[in-house]
Amino acid sequence: MSAVNGQVSKMDRASHLRSNQITLDQMWAKAKIVHFSDGRLAVSAQATELHFLTAAEVEALIKSGEFKSGEKYFLGLDQLDNQPYFAWNSNHPKSESDDAPAGYATLREIGGDLNELQMELALHSVALSNWHKTHSHCARCGAPTSVAMGGAVRTCDADKSEHYPRTDCAVIVLVRDADDRILLGRQAIWPEGRFSCFAGFLEPGETFEQCVQREVNEESGLAVREINYLGSQPWPFPASIMISFEAITDFPEVAKPDGEEIVEIKWLSRAELKAQVADGSLSLPPTMSVSRKMIDRWLTK
Repeated sequence: MSAVNGQVSKMDRASHLRSNQITLDQMWAKAKIVHFSDGRLAVSAQATELHFLTAAEVEALIKSGEFKSGEKYFLGLDQLDNQPYFAWNSNHPKSESDDAPAGYATLREIGGDLNELQMELALHSVALSNWHKTHSHCARCGAPTSVAMGGAVRTCDADKSEHYPRTDCAVIVLVRDADDRILLGRQAIWPEGRFSCFAGFLEPGETFEQCVQREVNEESGLAVREINYLGSQPWPFPASIMISFEAITDFPEVAKPDGEEIVEIKWLSRAELKAQVADGSLSLPPTMSVSRKMIDRWLTK
């Protein structure tokens, strides 16, 4: 079965280089730098690709007072030409409630336009930056922590314990019936007409397959079988990875929303889905999301 999102990485994360600060400093001087600030990425004038900074430009922005000094994270080397990439996580001096500076956009806003390399860099930058922002103090003793290993670790300033980024696992499931219709659900917090696949977080001591069965049953009342893995996608909102599956149900007629997380469900054939998208009564998830890739894959079967 073909994967939804199984492309080979465009980047060599080069973890062996993270422990040598001299090497990191040398690479920073010639790096292409992804700027992440207050939840937004620096983008091109057309907002269709990332805008990479140079080390000199970063220094100029700090000296001008336009941005704070921030933190540097080593992202790795381009597999093709060994070009080093870094993320620079630096806040704007104004409060986060102010309007975003010109030339910055969220990953959700720009993700659908990025090529594979830039998407990989953006996902890595956002995920690391989000983690560092929430781990400024040691979970053991409460002392401040500092960036180490090129951003791959934070070290406690007091007890020297090391703290590593964590990723929350979540499953997402495309449910089908014997007629090859798919079941989509809508959450109340989504825009009117938005429908997507069923999803939820993995609980302690649970396999992915058990999580699929539990989440589908909790949200739609269905039992499923033939659970097949499709692929995965980093989803740093704020720190998840989506593990995608498809599954079959034998009793589509018993499906009903739980009324809390899922407020409406629809069984859809390909013709019905296309017609409802065309007339505007149904909208699908953003093109950058694994849920959209799962639906598009089913549509083209």
